Amino acid sequence: MSQVLALKYRPKSFDQLIGQNSVTQTLSLALNQDRLSHAYLFSGLRGSGKTSTARIFSKALICEKGPTATPCEECENCKMANENRHIDIIEMDAASSRKIDDIRELIENTKYKPNSARYKIFIIDEVHMLTKEAFNALLKTLEEPPPYVKFILATTDPLKLPPTILSRTQHFRFKQIGQKDVVNHLSHILNLEGVTYEIEALGMLSRAGNGSLRDTLTLLDQAIIFSKGKITAPSVASMLGLLDPKELDIIFEAVLDKDKAKMLEILKELETYECEVVLDEIIAYLKTAFFDSDSRFSTLLFERFFRILSEAKNLLYINADNSFVLSLVFFKMIEATNIKTIDEIIENLESEKFRIPQPKIEINEKIEEKVATKETPVPTKKIVRTTPKETDKFQKLIAKLKDRNLDTGRCFEASISFIDFVDKTLILSSNADESCKQTLRHASSIIKHFVQEVYGIDATIKMQKPAKEQEQASKPKLEEKKQEPQKSQDDKNEGENSGSCVAEHIAKDSKEIDANEILNNPFIKKATELFEPKKIEIHPKI
Repeated sequence: MSQVLALKYRPKSFDQLIGQNSVTQTLSLALNQDRLSHAYLFSGLRGSGKTSTARIFSKALICEKGPTATPCEECENCKMANENRHIDIIEMDAASSRKIDDIRELIENTKYKPNSARYKIFIIDEVHMLTKEAFNALLKTLEEPPPYVKFILATTDPLKLPPTILSRTQHFRFKQIGQKDVVNHLSHILNLEGVTYEIEALGMLSRAGNGSLRDTLTLLDQAIIFSKGKITAPSVASMLGLLDPKELDIIFEAVLDKDKAKMLEILKELETYECEVVLDEIIAYLKTAFFDSDSRFSTLLFERFFRILSEAKNLLYINADNSFVLSLVFFKMIEATNIKTIDEIIENLESEKFRIPQPKIEINEKIEEKVATKETPVPTKKIVRTTPKETDKFQKLIAKLKDRNLDTGRCFEASISFIDFVDKTLILSSNADESCKQTLRHASSIIKHFVQEVYGIDATIKMQKPAKEQEQASKPKLEEKKQEPQKSQDDKNEGENSGSCVAEHIAKDSKEIDANEILNNPFIKKATELFEPKKIEIHPKI
């Protein structure tokens, strides 16, 4: 007659217990050194080995060659204990026998000595289910039982036990069994059963068991039947309603490639899956990739993905639409790959603030003019062609002014022309009328602030006359040439530096602020001592 794997391979000795080394070591030493307590409490997750440990410990206590950590398995006491029919090992299910009358009957049994064994052992499973009155009735006997009585209590929820019970027992906490230990145990069982398998499939079964060995063995029984004797990852995924590992690779390939069209196709295929199951599988996939140091993901990307997944689980708890939550997860993951790191943002800001001026392209063209009376050489005319980036920055300056004040921005756009930006100097020309002059005069400090914001904190403004006025000013008159000596080149440029009324206000030579002078201010020094800033920024006042 066939038997389920959980019962067929139930541990019969301490060395067969999986993942509870601290518990087995303590109990084994207590048996070998004969340092035994009268009451024990085993607590932990379901399927972690509490009841099995209680039965092994009971057998070790009543073995004819014991108490010993290695029962002989040959004496009558060991044989009857293995068959769960020993008269002196009494198992009680507190979930069904939870009333005070049941405890009274148990206490009455403690008065009689064991029939054939050394001890009379009471195993009370799910002890947290007892009523308050039943606990109170058990207290006295649990504290001072007869010398031949041993109590072993087992529970999955020790917090529900009264402190008076906890203080009268030795408490052993059974931890969740690790996936690696579960996979090794499953492979050992399948080798004994002669079933072929894939390690990846066993990993999926162990994750589905959530640390419970009994639940995992139950799923293994089902997988052997479903996969027809050959356990593979696709068959286990299909049986459990999980995603095939290859599908997870396709999902993250679409996320990292930012392929939204492919992602929409994947979402349609995932409509038949439970959203929470898909999220758990993605978390397991990312966890494995993290510990394997997958080069496709950075640490920051892992953190962003896990944050997105945790937020998605919170949405599921408030009964949000499952398919919509899954769509949000995948598209938020795609967007998460576009976000820059803080270091990159700071670097971009710093480079924008202290950038190197773009080189200008100069083309010298000689223009010769013949004068009717006496030919005189005309100085070389320099035509400066600016790069598109500088023109874009000037448009950005206009946009900022319009955003601040629409009238000022329109007046600036209509009256001010961009000539060049060289050596941290913005060269402009103005043909403003009287109304625009008045508007720009009042906004001169705002214009200067935005120029420094767009072109750099050290940028200054220089105004030139329009090209027509420059030609007229530079064209020498024949009569003046006969009477006056030729003007120097510096005198010719004097008119270029003089501008209109508005130019004087925009480009006026105000005293530059010395950063060292500000930092040496007593008030600033005191503030620096109090707050200990890592960085001090000086901004111009608008």
